[in-house]
Amino acid sequence: MSGSGSRALGTLPLFAQALGRGELSYAKVRALTRVATPETEARLLAVGRAGTAAHVERIVRGWRRVDRQAEARETARRHASRALHVHQDEDGMVVPRGRLEPDVGALLMQALAAARYQVVVHVDAAALADPDQPGQSVLEDGARVSAETSQRLACDASRVVMRHDDEGRLVEIGARTRTIPPALRRALQHRDRGCRFPGCGVRFGQGHHLRHWAHGGPTTLSNLALLCLRHHRAVHEEGYQVARGPD
Repeated sequence: MSGSGSRALGTLPLFAQALGRGELSYAKVRALTRVATPETEARLLAVGRAGTAAHVERIVRGWRRVDRQAEARETARRHASRALHVHQDEDGMVVPRGRLEPDVGALLMQALAAARYQVVVHVDAAALADPDQPGQSVLEDGARVSAETSQRLACDASRVVMRHDDEGRLVEIGARTRTIPPALRRALQHRDRGCRFPGCGVRFGQGHHLRHWAHGGPTTLSNLALLCLRHHRAVHEEGYQVARGPD
């Protein structure tokens, strides 16, 4: 061990002895010396003996340093380096790039896992029922999406029917309704427990109409399956098909 690790072991005799006797691996000692002090050495030595190398790394990442000034400087450095940049390329792709503080990052990861976002898409009924038919299929900001994408988004969403005259003027707006009512969604979640795509099982999912409602498929439990975002997209945009077997 060299550099800061060897200097740290000079003030941490218990770690030095454990390493010398082969009781702790070099990887564990290197990780633990990043946060250990003479006051916490014995406690962290017990952690090192009991845990795996991965467990030790997790403990070290979450260990509160006794040197509060150093901890405050590190917190300030992370705060100052935080950034989030999002831009839209010419082809419509949204490109995020950034560094988030741990609590904000955890919030973002939860939001991505839950994926219960609101996306507004305007799609003509003819294009929704048949992707080969002409018609608009655009997001609120005007970016075009495929009719297959619109079908996927419409599987499990709030739906508002707007009628236009031949000149394109709005003449009627219907009441907003849930494509899959809350009670039916709860039943679907209870039955499927997770994504039904073979070998997946991701807990968070979206309701997929086996026969799309735009094609006359009913919104009933027998015509629904729970799919994660990845596999819902695979079914609508990548050519996979889902069917319910006799069992």
